[in-house]
Amino acid sequence: MIDLSILRHSCSHIMAQAVKELWPDVKLGIGPSIEDGFYYDFEKKEPFTDDDLAAIEKKMQEIIKNDEPFIREELSRNKAEELFKKLNENYKLDLIKGIVDEQLSIYKTGNSFIDLCRGPHAASTGEIKAFKLLSVAGAYWHGIETNPMLQRIYGTCFENKKELDEYLKNLEEAKKRDHRKLGPQLGYFDIYHDEAGAGLVFYHPKGATLRRIIEDYEKDEHLRRGYDMVITPHIMQQELWKTSGHYGFYLQNMYTFQIEGKEFVLKPMNCPGHILIYKSKLHSYKELPIKLFELGTVYRHEKSGVLHGLLRVRGFTQDDAHIFCTPEQVREEIVKVVDFVFAAMKDFGFNDVAIELSTRPSDSIGTDEDWQRATLALEDALKEKGLKYQINEGDGAFYGPKIDIKLRDALKRQWQCATIQCDFALPGRFDLKYIDAEGKERQPVMLHRVILGSLERFMGALLEHYAGAFPLWLAPTQVKIIPIRTEQQAYAQNIENEMRGAGLRVELDMANETLPKRIRTAEMEKSPYIIVLGEREAEAGKIAVRKRGVGDQGQMELKDFISKIKKEIETKEQLK
Repeated sequence: MIDLSILRHSCSHIMAQAVKELWPDVKLGIGPSIEDGFYYDFEKKEPFTDDDLAAIEKKMQEIIKNDEPFIREELSRNKAEELFKKLNENYKLDLIKGIVDEQLSIYKTGNSFIDLCRGPHAASTGEIKAFKLLSVAGAYWHGIETNPMLQRIYGTCFENKKELDEYLKNLEEAKKRDHRKLGPQLGYFDIYHDEAGAGLVFYHPKGATLRRIIEDYEKDEHLRRGYDMVITPHIMQQELWKTSGHYGFYLQNMYTFQIEGKEFVLKPMNCPGHILIYKSKLHSYKELPIKLFELGTVYRHEKSGVLHGLLRVRGFTQDDAHIFCTPEQVREEIVKVVDFVFAAMKDFGFNDVAIELSTRPSDSIGTDEDWQRATLALEDALKEKGLKYQINEGDGAFYGPKIDIKLRDALKRQWQCATIQCDFALPGRFDLKYIDAEGKERQPVMLHRVILGSLERFMGALLEHYAGAFPLWLAPTQVKIIPIRTEQQAYAQNIENEMRGAGLRVELDMANETLPKRIRTAEMEKSPYIIVLGEREAEAGKIAVRKRGVGDQGQMELKDFISKIKKEIETKEQLK
């Protein structure tokens, strides 16, 4: 069985061949396989249209039907340059400049298609059984804004039609769940690009309520696990960020400004503030670990092209904590954080995760010994828990390696949330100390960690995971109360007051609309429960209950209903 990434890369070449046969003057960029598919970059004067994509697919089917072999040849650097000069492929010539090998490989298919590529590829085009072109986007050559803008065609490829159809079905479902549409539709948030600026989130009442629920959960769980809550300023002087290394390694993502002749930074991270709190007094080893937790709002200068709903914004809040501990405590504390992450994911209804261990990047601070110790501590903790993980070479923070825990949602998509970083470097840069059992000064280890990560990103993940239909404990409105006629409004208000007094989040709908329309509205708003109150209910002193995903539950006593749903809230039962 051929590797799926090879199949997809081969499919990208077939797409490039089809494009060249349809538009011979088009220039070729690159065409790698990616997660869930492939893409190829092209320089073409006119934009690709939907009709163009259909024509490309038709031509690709012809190439696949012809079962043309992928023929590999090796050329010297000079021969390769001569070939692509003759073909007038300037982007391929640019790629050759960056290749250090003296022998280069090319692949040929059909009568005339040639591409610079290391391979490998399928044996022939006929091995492609199921593919689909998906979209077109702009992409700067090498990802640099000063370079030419190319057109990137995305596609996907699978071993058979059944897997392709399932993937395409999930894509359609993902469009329906897109938090950028659901959020404003359901009244959770909006981003006023023109009026206030891109990447800045405005929470509407439902969104603010959901956020408060998440924040209250976070505070309770952190306090239960021995964390101390702190609050640090949003702005701090430049010198602090130079000491931490952020000014040298992260300046392009920081907002800076002048106050009375001094440069200040709008904080992109919470760690320097927590370090100052730790450093405010000398600590004994008996006090460690010290765990400082903050729901800290940070600001990062993200380019407008990468902003994406709640997933990538310029101002966001992290459930940020820093654990100052002895070297002997490191592994145990990392294990505790991993356990915390898994408990939180279960509570929020995520039952599947992927784990990466990211190692030292080329641009970093600290000694080789410290990096080895920190990486080993993270790896040992994962092994102790028996967790599978992948090594992500060179993707650690500039001050230490990290564990990234990515949750998988209802459509099996990955979302980056929890991160655990092991840091020997910043304690040294800030000269952090504690007194050990022998009365000597020693340097603590610092663990940086988030559980849910950015609350904005996590809320986006929640909206898409549940398609806006939140379980009862998370739903901003848990119960919608609908009186049938004006005669039942007083009774409905009494029901509302009793439920609010019981700590439930309820909403009374007395709109001048028909009953069916108000019920449909409540269902579209994805209310977990709907209470309908008519003359019979008012006379009997009862309520008629409808449950989302189930339907009519009949009449019941209010106290029984309150008791029932409080149990669902307490157990975090997953409603449909």
